[in-house]
Amino acid sequence: MNLKAKIFLLAIVPFALAIGGITYGVRQQAQSLAQAQHDTTQAAYVSSKEIELRHYVEIAKSAIAPYYDAPANDPRSDEERRRLALDALQRLDFGQDGYFFVYTMHGTSLMHPRQPDLVGRDLWLMRDPNGALTIQELIQQASKGGGYVRYVWRRPSTGLLAPKLGYVVPLERWGWMMGTGIYLEDVETTLARIDSQAAVNIRRTLMWIGLIAFAALAIIAACGAVLNISEHRSADAKLKRLARQVVDSQEQERARLSRELHDGISQMLVSVKLLLESALARFERGAAREPTAEAALATSLGRLSGTLREVRRISHALRPAMLDDLGLAAALEQLAREFDGQNGTEVRFESTHDGKPCAPQRATLPDPVNTVLFRIAQEALTNIARHAQASRAALTLDIATHAVTLDITDNGRGFDAHDAFSDPASGVGLRNMRERLDALGGMLAISSQPGRTSIAASVPLPLAAPNLQGHTDER
Repeated sequence: MNLKAKIFLLAIVPFALAIGGITYGVRQQAQSLAQAQHDTTQAAYVSSKEIELRHYVEIAKSAIAPYYDAPANDPRSDEERRRLALDALQRLDFGQDGYFFVYTMHGTSLMHPRQPDLVGRDLWLMRDPNGALTIQELIQQASKGGGYVRYVWRRPSTGLLAPKLGYVVPLERWGWMMGTGIYLEDVETTLARIDSQAAVNIRRTLMWIGLIAFAALAIIAACGAVLNISEHRSADAKLKRLARQVVDSQEQERARLSRELHDGISQMLVSVKLLLESALARFERGAAREPTAEAALATSLGRLSGTLREVRRISHALRPAMLDDLGLAAALEQLAREFDGQNGTEVRFESTHDGKPCAPQRATLPDPVNTVLFRIAQEALTNIARHAQASRAALTLDIATHAVTLDITDNGRGFDAHDAFSDPASGVGLRNMRERLDALGGMLAISSQPGRTSIAASVPLPLAAPNLQGHTDER
């Protein structure tokens, strides 16, 4: 793992852990608050309903008070007063499912306005679905002086069993238990709505945390990408600058070796050749001729002349003096003459100005431009001689006000430029051409098909000027 990836992980991992911890803490706290709200609401709601039930029972007791608390001289019989009290309670209700009920203290139903089929029945042993003795629990609470009981009863409006909160009081003189109740489904519905809203709020909060985290991660990633791109560009610029320095160093070393060969070894070889020629001339003019020595000297002179030509060829290949002395056009013309006739290929050179033919002349081009275009021509002609199997090739140098273009064409068998660039094992020369031009802000255009291949190298001179500054300073 490289340093950039490590730094990126050091930035992302702690942030992700922090966001995860915050999300977990917020979720737990929100759930705790929601549960506390649920419990508080439930307690308040049930408490209000308990007060409401007690108030209803007090109203019912007031309604039957004239019969239950009648004076001793009341002309009505006790049985008649009981019947009138039951009639009064029968008429009392509050809402669709709000009613009063009356049982004896032994579990017999005396009055039930919503379920008249229960009236007169002994319900002492009646159990709910959970096995609880409902009527016994109500009577037990009433015998203690009254109180609240939770039980399950059939709801009249739906016909289904539902949890119910009842409040009962005893009517001791008559041996009755009177009470009423409310169904808790409404309470549960209200609490479920509160819980649902709390869950929605929790999800919304977590969603906002997620969005904020995602936005922060996106910002971090964007900053990392910008930093990476900036560093990549900086590294690419440094690499290109290093490549230019390497190429310049190579060119300088080639120029130095070329001068050493031309001015040093070549001159010494010329001096040796002159001495051998002088010795041979003295042998030939002398009275005593030595045929064997003369033949040896003549052979040595021939081999020395070949060595001198080879040294000059190497010196010229390293860096032709004509490129520095007479300019790019003259060097390219000389290069075309050198390759002319190799492997049966006719090579011609043409110089133009703004597309119009003109005689080769020394142009004031920057030295890096001269070097790059000459090396491209040299590489192209070498490839033509080795691989193209062409009968004709042409070099065209066009020097305009704002650009200089070198076009090398041949009528060989052609090649696939895409494969040449993508295959690491081949196309090294083409890639070198492109890299040399990139250093000057130039462009390389390649078009190849059987019968015609064109390599066009163009350097925009004003655009090349900033790139040439480093070359000028280094040279």
